Amino acid sequence: MYRVENDLLGDLNVPEKAYYGIQTQRAIDNFHISGVRLFQYPEFIKGLAYVKWAAAETNFALGLLDETLKNAIVAAAKEVIEGKFDKEFPIDMIQGGAGTSTNMNINEVLANRALEIMGHQKGEYQYCSPNDHVNLSQSTNDAYPTSIKLAAINSNIKLIGHLKLLIASFRKKGEEFKSVLKMGRTQLQDAVPMTLGQEFEAFAANLEEEIERLNQNSALFFEINMGATAIGTGLNAVPGYAKLCAENLAKVSGHPFVSAPNLIEATPDTGSYVIYSSALKRMAIKISKICNDLRLLSSGPRCGLNEINLPPMQPGSSIMPGKVNPVIPEVMNQVCYRVIGNDLTVTMAAEAGQLQLNVMEPVLTYAIMESMELLANGMDTLRLKCVDGITANVEHCREMVLHSIGIVTALNPYIGYKNSTKIAKEALESGKSVYNLVLEHNILSKEQLDDILNPENMLAPKD
Repeated sequence: MYRVENDLLGDLNVPEKAYYGIQTQRAIDNFHISGVRLFQYPEFIKGLAYVKWAAAETNFALGLLDETLKNAIVAAAKEVIEGKFDKEFPIDMIQGGAGTSTNMNINEVLANRALEIMGHQKGEYQYCSPNDHVNLSQSTNDAYPTSIKLAAINSNIKLIGHLKLLIASFRKKGEEFKSVLKMGRTQLQDAVPMTLGQEFEAFAANLEEEIERLNQNSALFFEINMGATAIGTGLNAVPGYAKLCAENLAKVSGHPFVSAPNLIEATPDTGSYVIYSSALKRMAIKISKICNDLRLLSSGPRCGLNEINLPPMQPGSSIMPGKVNPVIPEVMNQVCYRVIGNDLTVTMAAEAGQLQLNVMEPVLTYAIMESMELLANGMDTLRLKCVDGITANVEHCREMVLHSIGIVTALNPYIGYKNSTKIAKEALESGKSVYNLVLEHNILSKEQLDDILNPENMLAPKD
């Protein structure tokens, strides 16, 4: 069953029970691009609803919208925020029109739900119009980017929650492995001894820095261009609307939104997206590097480093019996590559802005939202299916230290450079361990040597 709606292009059938209307239906028909739908990003839908809620409150306060309409639109927006109408947002995330389809999707859903609340039928837009009432004093060009920013702020909060859990997991392993002596490496060559605990604590510290970066960069989203309408001149909005709408959005959302000082500048500007995406890329690069390390440290089990064991998650080969691959770090690497690629998409979309508008914001939005979702899911997978279950091959780690030429560097302050060079050369030529050669030449006693190589003495500079 259908109802007939019309716009400047003519009549079109819309599913009778649908809360969306004709412009959403046209977007459904026109854009079969990514296969990823708006309803797959509920934070974005919530951002749209919050913006329309704040706009309705502002229009009412300025005498532009009567109380009955305002209350109905606000009630509908609250229901959308609660997730009751997510499936009413079926349009593709990648779309032409600078986000007009998305803006009209929320306008139509709110209008039709408001009509029901007021006792009317869907499509009776003379009582509540998607354009004249829900979109009053707005344009896609201010409502859409403001919604993106609110969605990104809330998604960032959730992302940091996932990041903190991963950091805690690495830190717990750092404590668990604090007495495990192992060989540090630079340029894939033996360097100097350290503990496995130091290595894992460094992973935690490395990622902890990203919390401040993400928060710092997401703070740029607090400046919005509501009231700019089409190009920033505020055409069809009344004086005071921009400032009051920002205040109302801050009130209903709980975030400190402010009106941009120059709305003409702010309307095509996508700088905040670029810098936030760069923070996502930076974090992805760090996580990918850590996953590379986990794969190296667990390589083997007989012919690799084999210092740690990753939890076995699945058989690794259809032809090689007994092979178990590091599939969780591998999938996290691939997540990170996608995020890095998405950052390039954001860069190119931002660069494509022309004159008073950037029409490429849909793909920019999709790239950022996808990156955040991929990172959140990936970090949970890495934590739960890999990091939490890592174990150390303690004796193997110690044996590699004792047989490594690299411990000569640790012994140098105690036996002198000349002796160190002599021992290193003989170890390389004979294949004997540095540890055994020091004892053979009576340079140090076993007690002295073991004390120097005690993990507690390897943690920091020593007098």
